This record gives sequence, C-alpha cells and structure tokens, in this order.
Amino acid sequence: MPVKNRFAELQDEITAWRRDFHENPEILFETHRTSAIVAEKLAAFGCDEVVTGIGRTGVVGVIKGKATGSGKVIGLRADMDALPIHEQTGLDYASKTDGAMHACGHDGHTAMLLGAAQYLSETRNFDGTVVVIFQPAEEGGGGGKEMCDDGMMERFGIQEVYGMHNWPGNPVGSFAIRSGPFFAATDQFDITFEGKGGHAAKPHETIDTTVMAAQAVTALQTIASRNADPIDQVVVSVTSFETSSKAFNVIPQKVFLKGTVRTLSPEMRDLAEARIKGICDGVAATFGGTVEVVYHRGYPVMVNSDAQTEFAAEVAKSISGDCDEAPLVMGGEDFAFMLEERPGAYILVGNGDTAMVHHPEYNFNDEAIPAGCSWWAEIVEQRMPAA
Repeated sequence: MPVKNRFAELQDEITAWRRDFHENPEILFETHRTSAIVAEKLAAFGCDEVVTGIGRTGVVGVIKGKATGSGKVIGLRADMDALPIHEQTGLDYASKTDGAMHACGHDGHTAMLLGAAQYLSETRNFDGTVVVIFQPAEEGGGGGKEMCDDGMMERFGIQEVYGMHNWPGNPVGSFAIRSGPFFAATDQFDITFEGKGGHAAKPHETIDTTVMAAQAVTALQTIASRNADPIDQVVVSVTSFETSSKAFNVIPQKVFLKGTVRTLSPEMRDLAEARIKGICDGVAATFGGTVEVVYHRGYPVMVNSDAQTEFAAEVAKSISGDCDEAPLVMGGEDFAFMLEERPGAYILVGNGDTAMVHHPEYNFNDEAIPAGCSWWAEIVEQRMPAA
C-alpha cells in the first residue's frame, strides 16, 4: 500500500502549517502559540477529546474509531519545540524570532501528526482509540517525562506508543529503524578543581589547577579506551575548560570543566559516572588539590520494543517498499521516557540531501510529509483494523 492519496491532497495545507510553525519557533516549554494552534486544529478536525496543559504545554487529542470493541489504544507522538539557534537559511518563511529556529524539524513532525489526525478523524477506519500526543521541550527540557509524570499514559489508557524523526542524508520518504537500544542516554557533568592560586613566576608556591584539570581531561578519555568493553559504546566529551583567572601571570585558584557522556546501556552509564568521579578524585589527590564532581543524569537510553519495531518496519515497507536498519545514534531523544512506560517504536523518515539537524542552515523537507503522515495513519489502521 503506497502513500495515501488523501495526504497528497492535503500536502499543500500541511506544508502551510509547517511553514507557519517554522516562522514562529518556540523553545522548550514556551510552545504557547504552537500548542494553541494544535489544540484549535484538533478540535476543528472533530477529535472526541482535546486536552491541554499536560506536561505544562503539551496537547493530547483522542480519536475513537468506528468501533472500539478491540479495546486497543495507541499513542502517536510528535515534538513541538525549536532550538536556540540563529537561522541562516534565507528562506521566505525563516524564523521571525531572533535566536530561535526549527533546526531539528519538529515543525515538520507536528504538522505531519496534525495531518494524520485530520485523516483519522475523517475516516475513523479502525477498531480502537488513537491518542495523538504533541510534546513540548524535547530539546533538553524533558517534556516527554513531564507528560508521563502527569499521568498521561494511565489517563488515556495508552497501551503502545510510536514516534518519528526526520533524518537528513536518507532519501526523502524512506524509512529506517532498529530494535533494542537506538538513541543514547545523555548525561552531563560539572567538575570544579581547586588548588592554590598564585603568581606564574612562582609555580612552586601554588597548586596548579590548570595542570591538574589538563591531566583530568586526558585521563577521562581512558574511560572509553581502557575501562569500557570495546564492543560497548561510550563517548565522554569535555566541552568547556574555564579558569577562575584570565590574567597572563596568574595561576588560577579554580578550574571548571563541563561535558557530556553518551552511553547505550545502564551498566555503561553507571561505569562512566563512577570512573569520572574516581579519575577526578585521583588526579586532585595526586596534585594536592580538591575536586567536586556533579553528575547530571539526563535522557535514558531509548529502547525500541522488538514486536512493535517489527510491526513499524512492516508498515514502513507497505508505504515506501523498504525499511532499512538504522544505525545506533549517540544523540539523545526524550521519547525514551515514553518507551520506558509503554512498549513502542521510533522510526526515522528520510529528509533528503539537507543540512544536518541542529545546523543553522537546516530545513525540514516538505516532500517527506505524505510518507510521514501515511506511516502514522497506517500504524493505526493496520494495528487496529476495522472489522
């Protein structure tokens, strides 16, 4: 079954929604305009229930099939938030908000799920209930967790949940997915080394935190090379190195490091945290200083359920003719929180030869809209077929 004709008919309208969202990006939980438009459209489509304010600014729509005797309830999720990036696309519909842009395609995700919701509300050719989920604050805010913490899964009786992300570099409208761990857990750390500051001409009278922290930066790379099993994945990146003094002739009292850790298993996540603290303690003790390590656990590993992944891949094949195995991704994705609560799957839809996500020249490819909408609609109609 190829792309649904209805979405070819709706493509111009869905594209217009997408470009309006693109022109008016909102960051983290501040998706007030976007959320209001989503809620208004869901009500206009004739959704049986529209609920706002879940996860602060999240929106949920409920669509019942022609029959509900199956008792099945499926959730479909799209993210709505933009990124704090200054857009450099030069598009006619480029961001009107300085320092904010849809650099990850969430404008496209939201528009495609709205298109699917319109179709499903019109046809209702399924036996069960669909819950369309529009989530704020995917980009670092944990909006998916907040929606779950607000009791969304229980309140709407969601049994399975499915998500989608566009993927630059893959052919437009193609699909790729993998079972099991897919996107990495993303953690952050703040490290403060303290020694004894002093004059650069008298280093023997100091405890040099710059040397101390430099040794730590190098030593932290041994977590991947010497502590982790070589077949496991872990990335430790120190991304900020700042001294408490900016003078040429002062050895600083303190040095501050920041960074991120990416892992694909709970065991490796625990190992990385323990080794960061152990290495820093050892380096500080060696040089006679002290250290404070604050480790922030962020998004967990996003794990696709086996059965739901197989089903999602078959649906994708019915639309595009094929579904590739996706690579492991060391980026984070807070759909992980929803997949911790319910079985489900997350798929990639090709965005063509565009700039990579989170780049100031990125733009969602509107030609992917029919395939993305069709996948969501087919998930519903094939998982909960009408009698």
